[in-house]
Amino acid sequence: MVESFVGTWKMVSSENFDDYMKAIGVGFTTRQVGNRTKPNLLVSVDSEGNVCLKSQSTFKTTEVKFKLNEPFDETTADDRKTKTVVTLENGKLVQKQSWDGKETSIEREITDGKLITRCVMGEVVAVRTYVKEA
Repeated sequence: MVESFVGTWKMVSSENFDDYMKAIGVGFTTRQVGNRTKPNLLVSVDSEGNVCLKSQSTFKTTEVKFKLNEPFDETTADDRKTKTVVTLENGKLVQKQSWDGKETSIEREITDGKLITRCVMGEVVAVRTYVKEA
């Protein structure tokens, strides 16, 4: 259920994110900022079933709205223009982004009350952990 993801999540750790950004083609300067940024993730669902993922930080705020299983055009925080689809698989929110013949996936799941985000590009996996704000 998407509802279990709803709330405001504060990042508490980020592992291997620089390698992940490198793997998807993010430039050095943007990676420097990306590595220092600890965004909050706000997840909401409206009455029509549109899911909103909003990433807020002092550097940049990005927001995507979508319906599960429906492809949409996304402009990512690092300005990639992707075709994206988000599905719910075994309790995980799986976001697949395709651009320029490449594909990456971002899997979010709730484990022990934490939101664990796995960013996967080929062999490279970054893990970002969030805790729910009271």
